[in-house]
Amino acid sequence: MGRSPSIAPHVAADQDVYLVVEEFAGRRAWCETAEEDTGRATLIRDLMDGLYEHPTRIVAFNTTEGWSRDVTVEIADELRRRLVEFDEVAACVLKFVERAARC
Repeated sequence: MGRSPSIAPHVAADQDVYLVVEEFAGRRAWCETAEEDTGRATLIRDLMDGLYEHPTRIVAFNTTEGWSRDVTVEIADELRRRLVEFDEVAACVLKFVERAARC
């Protein structure tokens, strides 16, 4: 029997992958993301740009190193520290940071 193809993104071996769970009309789903847009810097930029309207959870993983973890609070903390860098901050970002602080 043949092996199934890997569903893991084809990113550099040393790159961690970040995926967002977003709430849509009371249901949660993983957001569709291009492989090249799964890095931490892109995630932070997309969050600050308001790309995600209702992010609820962020998970990071690295298939080469064999780990995964919930990084929601870690990302929210980074956003909180960086809020001063931006003239305007989307309401969805402020809600995400506030919600994560309660976790």
